Amino acid sequence: MTSSISCLGEAATAVLTTAAPLEKVRLTRLHAAAWRDGLLSPAVPAPPPDRPARPDRPELKLPRDMPKRGRGGSAQNRIALLHALAHIELNAIDLAWDIVARFAPLGLPKGFTDDWIQVADDEARHFQMLESRLNALGSSYGDLPAHDGLWQAATETAHDLAARLAVVPMVLEARGLDVTPDTVRRLRDFGDAESADLLQTIHDEEISHVAAGRRWFVHLCAERGAEPVALWQELVGRHFRGGLKRPFNTTSRQLAGFGPEYYEPITP
Repeated sequence: MTSSISCLGEAATAVLTTAAPLEKVRLTRLHAAAWRDGLLSPAVPAPPPDRPARPDRPELKLPRDMPKRGRGGSAQNRIALLHALAHIELNAIDLAWDIVARFAPLGLPKGFTDDWIQVADDEARHFQMLESRLNALGSSYGDLPAHDGLWQAATETAHDLAARLAVVPMVLEARGLDVTPDTVRRLRDFGDAESADLLQTIHDEEISHVAAGRRWFVHLCAERGAEPVALWQELVGRHFRGGLKRPFNTTSRQLAGFGPEYYEPITP
């Protein structure tokens, strides 16, 4: 632990202002361990940056300008899939640190900070796993373009923790639970058991991230005297423009405590 980093806010800012992906991962794992060991104070002396630093590569494009990924089992298609997932995990590291630095000063219980630092640590490890698999396939993160829409949810919800929780873990991460099982099956059919096992591990650990989002969303609702399902539906309608999509992985969502009473009534 470097002596220059003594508090939570400084740790978060150090990660968010680091562009190099592997250094962002290293700092995340270092500071997460320091927090668990009681070596960081909970102080957040300044708000986090509006946008995290990004490396020169990959080239960032609008979602509509991204090349279509094939669904076949060629090495090129599997690399494109893993690269896209690595980009999501890199953004997820920053989203977790942003939620800590932006909202922990609101006076939430320590468990809130514990949960989201653990999420950041998990996302950093997931990026490492995906980067190692890309390397084994002869590629690396940055070799392909990536879309620049992932930080939009953070910008849209920077003013309200309830909105952030409603959209990021309870829509975006929950969507990952929905789509990953089919991807795992396809990878196994293609004979890529190693990539399939990696994605299964990520899926299983992401359940706890959705659960953390739902738990703290319900906590906020209790503080505000709001009914959780109704407020979630209102916030999603106001702040998430993508629309909810079927099919839902109700089994994994239920393991996260996220029942269909939330999302079924507002899904076309």
